[in-house]
Amino acid sequence: MTTTELTPAQMADRTGVTIDTLRYYEREGLIQNVARAESGHRRYSHNDVLWVEVLRCLRDTGMTIDQLRHYSELGAQGDHTEPERKRILLEHRALVERQIAERQAALELIDHKLSYYTGESS
Repeated sequence: MTTTELTPAQMADRTGVTIDTLRYYEREGLIQNVARAESGHRRYSHNDVLWVEVLRCLRDTGMTIDQLRHYSELGAQGDHTEPERKRILLEHRALVERQIAERQAALELIDHKLSYYTGESS
């Protein structure tokens, strides 16, 4: 095994997702063309690590599996899908910005309530 090939366990450690999640991503078509060792065991590349990090970021910020699948399928089709992939990411970015604004408002409300309990309210 070369240093750029990771076993499923190493990939799970590196990316913070479970081996079951890696298998699920493969079944769903989110990770494609994973290399195999002569033994038939999966071997992940540096690019696979980077891709799982992207998937995890998008998933953690609310992108659905269907949306991830569509985005992945577009990427597999080649460079001519770049404008569509950019549109998807821009829409998702706007969603994340709204989520951040909502969380910031919630944090301000919590801080206001805490100041009431500490006697700092005006």
